[in-house]
Amino acid sequence: MPPTSTARPLRSEFLEAVEWGTLALWSGCMGVLVAAVFFVPDWSPALAVFMLALALVLHASLSHEALHGHPFSSRLANEALVIVTPLLFVPYIRFRDTHLAHHRDENLTDPYDDPETNYMDPAVWDELPRAVQVLFHVNNTLIGRMLIGPVISQYVFMRDDWRAIRAGDWQVAKGWLLQLPGVALVLAVVWVSPMSLGAYLLACYAALSILKIRTFLEHQAHKLARARTVIVEDRGLLAFLFLNNNLHVVHHMHPKVAWYRLPGMYRANATRYLARNEGYRYRSYGEVFARHLFAAKDKVAHPFWSRRR
Repeated sequence: MPPTSTARPLRSEFLEAVEWGTLALWSGCMGVLVAAVFFVPDWSPALAVFMLALALVLHASLSHEALHGHPFSSRLANEALVIVTPLLFVPYIRFRDTHLAHHRDENLTDPYDDPETNYMDPAVWDELPRAVQVLFHVNNTLIGRMLIGPVISQYVFMRDDWRAIRAGDWQVAKGWLLQLPGVALVLAVVWVSPMSLGAYLLACYAALSILKIRTFLEHQAHKLARARTVIVEDRGLLAFLFLNNNLHVVHHMHPKVAWYRLPGMYRANATRYLARNEGYRYRSYGEVFARHLFAAKDKVAHPFWSRRR
């Protein structure tokens, strides 16, 4: 008997539901990772580290796409692509949970309820030793965020998660436990490859530094929640590696929209988005570097915290 008429529609629906461009990009990213680890180190270790760092940044951006529902309609399928994190230091489950909490826009920059903020409660800030305050001041410049920011953020992230685990938060513990097999797998692959572990870790740190460029000023302290999120009108390599997340207002307003649709949405209605965020905009990452490489973007202590409480 011929197949039922429902077979073709179901197959067609599946094919249309998959974002093939995103899936192809993930495949290409994994191909560069493999090439950087296995084939390039023998003739250019420096190029291998450079390629790997860029691929790790792109993989982190693809992980961000996965938690927002891409390239598949199935959450399980999306997470299967990125559950093993070659960047090693942030478990995907913890990234997913904290990032989705971060998307509660009314809490953006809140020192307690925004998991991704760098602002502090002024009362906590005032109690810090002077040397620690200086360290955080440096961390509020772009050069500081890139050089020491990965260490500071990893320390704070792991400290807070450890406190949550000790308090009995099983979801946090589960995130870290599920990370361990993936870390073991990645380290085993590196062990049998021509790339040294030191070179791999250097690439990981470089990738974290590059990602700090994106997160450096994504959100500013502002009395209006809608005005806390930036637009960086960049179209270069960094915008690609960040999968257009530099158009951050557009992403926060439409978090389920795929990365490749964001530029068109912004160009079609730029006035609306800039009116929403009160003109919090940079023309490019070149402007970001020029203005903030050695100059702090703002204070560490939240300037409106006492009034918002």
